[in-house]
Amino acid sequence: MPKVQRAVLLFLLPVILSAWACRSSSPSASRVADVRIVTDEIGRQVAIPRHPRRVISLAPSVTEMLFALGVGERIVGVTSYCDYPPEARTKERVGDVLHPSLERILALRPDLVLVSTATQLELFARRLEQMGIPLYVVDAERVEDVFRSLENLGEILEARAEAQRVVRALRARLENVRAKVEGRSRPRVLMVVQRDPLIVPGRGAFMNDLVEKAGGHSITADAEREWTPYSLETVLARAPEVIILPSREPVTRRLMDVRWPELETTPALRHRRVYAIFNDLLMRPGPRLVAGVEELARVLHPEAFP
Repeated sequence: MPKVQRAVLLFLLPVILSAWACRSSSPSASRVADVRIVTDEIGRQVAIPRHPRRVISLAPSVTEMLFALGVGERIVGVTSYCDYPPEARTKERVGDVLHPSLERILALRPDLVLVSTATQLELFARRLEQMGIPLYVVDAERVEDVFRSLENLGEILEARAEAQRVVRALRARLENVRAKVEGRSRPRVLMVVQRDPLIVPGRGAFMNDLVEKAGGHSITADAEREWTPYSLETVLARAPEVIILPSREPVTRRLMDVRWPELETTPALRHRRVYAIFNDLLMRPGPRLVAGVEELARVLHPEAFP
């Protein structure tokens, strides 16, 4: 996953701090009473409104969580990459950290900003913490983390019951997959983030968690970095039985005529077990990761999903 340029974050910081300082000077007793202290998902103590009503999401995965919780009407701004569900496209765009629209961010006057560690905004969050700006960081690196994040957001946005309902439904789907793949042989899987040059999920990447839950074994799970270049020679040595390629099309397809000469001797290419799966199901740490597990399980164990 690409890293966000930290220089842009530092550029944004003074402007946002200045605007917030003007807004929150001389707090009244009632305003203090309307604030509570919570711990976000990277362990920061954050003072947030008791009843957040104007929320900006700076990550597509977080935007999807908010809509899943039924609080989409509170979202006043999203990034240019927030495109699901379709309603997200109707929200005001605040740009992204590479091409921000500072005027829009300030004009929307949010009372809570949500970011994800997947967007590499940790530094931004730490600097804002020093100034008392309500910015809550979501840190979801596994499917279980997504469930926890949904429950946490449900708590701070007063949507506890809906969060519990959503998590129960997602867990039930995950349990259905587990029951169907349990006891079956785990095929060796090459997950491709980018083909040329080859980038794969390594140690700590949530995509490997998806493969494991779908009844497979990611051959790159022990790579040193979370998202890392990988040699074709190592792929050959580890002989993947299934290869998963990223796709921008919202359907899963078996690719019968893939040309990849360097890997043509692998079991995956010899047996034509190369598949394209929609990127967003595999690379956004939000509620749709469960759909990603389901799609993976169907291609890894087609016999279990007639």
